[in-house]
Amino acid sequence: VQLVESGGGSVQAGGSLRLSCAASGTSSSCMAWFRQTPGNEREGIARIYRDGSTTYSDSVKGRLVISKDNAKSTLYLQMNSLEPGDTAMYYCAAKWTWVANSCSMRSADFGVWGQGTQVTVS
Repeated sequence: VQLVESGGGSVQAGGSLRLSCAASGTSSSCMAWFRQTPGNEREGIARIYRDGSTTYSDSVKGRLVISKDNAKSTLYLQMNSLEPGDTAMYYCAAKWTWVANSCSMRSADFGVWGQGTQVTVS
């Protein structure tokens, strides 16, 4: 699987962005979004399993929405009410798991990553 993110950029606080992650190769049952700021660990913020179930971190719940278009093999992250604290490099990740409980937001559980897209909120 190869992943390519796009959609990052600079936005004012309160604005919105939509990130995309185009996947190619074999399908993945579990996909997630992570973000990372310099000097900090990669933080899992949202994940979606093949059954459509989603999970969010407390820091983004209610503001960010993860979705997937299976026909386009593309993962999305709709980001609303953005805050300066959302400034980070955003990464998508993918893996295959047979059970939803194993579809986590722990970076160590994922072996396939995109190159990242920068989001800056001022």
